Amino acid sequence: MATPAQAVSSEKPIPCIARQPILTADEVVVGYELFFREDAEKKRFSSDGEAATSATIDMLNFMGLGVLCDGRLAFINCTHHMLLSDYFALLPPNDVVIEIQENVPADKDVIQACQRLKQEGYSIALDNFVPDDPRAALIPYARFIKVDTSKVLSQQSAVLTGRYANEDCRLLAQKVETRLQFVTACKNGFTRFQGYFFRHPENMRARQIPANQATYVRLLTAVSKAEVDFAEIEALIKHEPSLCYRLLRYLNSPLLGLSSPVQSIRNALTLLGERETIRWIRMATTLVMGQEKPSDLVLSSLVRARFCELIAPRVEHGNSDLFLMGMLSLIDSILAVPIGMVIEELCLAPDIKAQLISAKTGKKTPLSPIYELMVAREVGDWERLRTWENS
Repeated sequence: MATPAQAVSSEKPIPCIARQPILTADEVVVGYELFFREDAEKKRFSSDGEAATSATIDMLNFMGLGVLCDGRLAFINCTHHMLLSDYFALLPPNDVVIEIQENVPADKDVIQACQRLKQEGYSIALDNFVPDDPRAALIPYARFIKVDTSKVLSQQSAVLTGRYANEDCRLLAQKVETRLQFVTACKNGFTRFQGYFFRHPENMRARQIPANQATYVRLLTAVSKAEVDFAEIEALIKHEPSLCYRLLRYLNSPLLGLSSPVQSIRNALTLLGERETIRWIRMATTLVMGQEKPSDLVLSSLVRARFCELIAPRVEHGNSDLFLMGMLSLIDSILAVPIGMVIEELCLAPDIKAQLISAKTGKKTPLSPIYELMVAREVGDWERLRTWENS
């Protein structure tokens, strides 16, 4: 009998994140600019800048910067509205460069937003900068100034680097497509480079966990009450794998600096606290509203999680949250990336991490009998279930 992971396929366009490296003059990669593609096969970039930024932040929460950017800086395009929102708070500040587009006005609100983001540790880049750029008031907050060398003359580029390049602000040459352009940019004072000469954008594909809109609406309602009921929020999150996974990723953010693994969803909410839980749920739900209803894979992960939760009182499992083990047991198939890569940085108890990995390698752990029982129920191995019931 085919497992859910084997049976599910989709003919719909699969969105993905594409990345293009940003390098030094020695061609050492220091970061990646991230682009959201609506269709990985056709390599079509999103025409909606705000939707693309939201989708990029959301996918970063799924896969993590360590996976998408190999631990290097992530350059993310930012619209006017997104700049004035708090969505970037979902990402670790030391690893993110917020690229302010050329159509963003340098008004009072934008200046205040740049001040706040810089104080919080985020880096700012001014994208497609030109001579006499109307965003000049934002230069004191910029760590990078990006210049399209295919549009700005060589002499003008040299003037820009001479005026603005220093230890606190690097000038980055965009659209470098030939060695001659690279050499010229170096001579003109640029120290960071990006373009087809080095590499075309490459796809980093991960299948999104579909969102259940009804659950998100109930969650938004729950956190809007005068008295927040953590038991209610816990129950709702347990029925939404995408939110469960996002919560675990967020708790691993350097921003929070947690030193101990999360033992349960309730434990996660307690660690966040009421104010931060409300803030996080509102941002996370806003980012993913509009996704499709749960797929068979997501439904199977819910069934597995509920089964593990029900048998927990009848089996020896220490302090492990069997619900989490069942919920994450199909996460590699849902995201279409190896399980080790998915859970590498999650705040999980060691025994749950070990079991999720051993399920793919065949090695045994103290939780293996429970995991095998869960799979036996799923595939209809009633003999195995009867043996367990009689033991």
